Amino acid sequence: MKSITINGIPISQSYKSALPYNPKLKERAKNLRYSSNLPEVLFWTRVSKGKFYGLDFDRQRIIGNYIVDFYVRQLSLVIEIDGASHDFDGDYDERRETYLISLGLKVYRIRVVDVLKNMDFVSIGLEHFIVENYGVNL
Repeated sequence: MKSITINGIPISQSYKSALPYNPKLKERAKNLRYSSNLPEVLFWTRVSKGKFYGLDFDRQRIIGNYIVDFYVRQLSLVIEIDGASHDFDGDYDERRETYLISLGLKVYRIRVVDVLKNMDFVSIGLEHFIVENYGVNL
């Protein structure tokens, strides 16, 4: 695996292999990937093809019985965009997040309004989260 640094800080990679996968969700995940959800498309444009520190982002990734907005395999990091159709929905979202964390994944939430109004703020917030949670102290 290629080494990653953010703002001069080495990032420890945390790849989880063999995550649970429900094949019954494959078609739904595919449909979600091709839907025109503006916040997700804007975020995807910013991070796809290694544009964000060379990290590989998956969009609409199936993990267990859930489909997450984005997944960074090198970090075992789930990224969710919350707001509008993605409102944090009480019990369901708590169970979902608890499940993802139980698999050893970290979950980072981004507000839709931030994606729509200030993508630089979103990028900086994600940088800080990754450095704080995966940065290697030299």
